[in-house]
Amino acid sequence: MSTQRFADILARLSATIAARKGADPASSYTAKLLAAGPVLAAKKLGEEAIETALAAALNDPDAIAAESADLIYHWLVLLAASDVSLDAVAAKLEAREGRSGIEEKASRKG
Repeated sequence: MSTQRFADILARLSATIAARKGADPASSYTAKLLAAGPVLAAKKLGEEAIETALAAALNDPDAIAAESADLIYHWLVLLAASDVSLDAVAAKLEAREGRSGIEEKASRKG
């Protein structure tokens, strides 16, 4: 899979999630999560992160891929529920480019 394919899928999924904002919660799981607000989305993201880590600990590539898909979906829902754009996340990543992780973490301690 190319990074472009992943970016395209991410963009389509993000657009689908955005389209569910304000929809009837009975109409879709995404609308239900969004209607509940960021707290439920954050809880679900945490659950999926744990499931992804457990799949990795079990060295199960198929489960890692499946749980990663769930994790990314719930991360996008959390962003939408919190009114945080992918552009805002991209800006944070761009600001960190070219810096070591140690240097970047030290800069946040102020």
